[in-house]
Amino acid sequence: MLNTLPKIRPITDLKKTGEISAYCHQLDEPVILTKNGYSDLVIMSIETFERAIFQQEVYRKLAEAEKEYKSGAPTVEHKDFLQKMRAKLKNGQEI
Repeated sequence: MLNTLPKIRPITDLKKTGEISAYCHQLDEPVILTKNGYSDLVIMSIETFERAIFQQEVYRKLAEAEKEYKSGAPTVEHKDFLQKMRAKLKNGQEI
């Protein structure tokens, strides 16, 4: 998602489903819907939603890995790790 000003539309625009759908897909970022001048809902395309969920999962895993590293857990050299993964893939084993 881009770090730009949020896109804001009135909730009455939901009556124009095709237009609001096209708008969300074109922006490729969440759209804030307002009701009586106040933020009420956020809508986005499924692609934008899936990307946000993916990013959230990546950040969660990175935080988990950083915590494990800081705890002093044993580490593996990247060469050894890649060699092991390539062998598993070559042998059709589950990773």
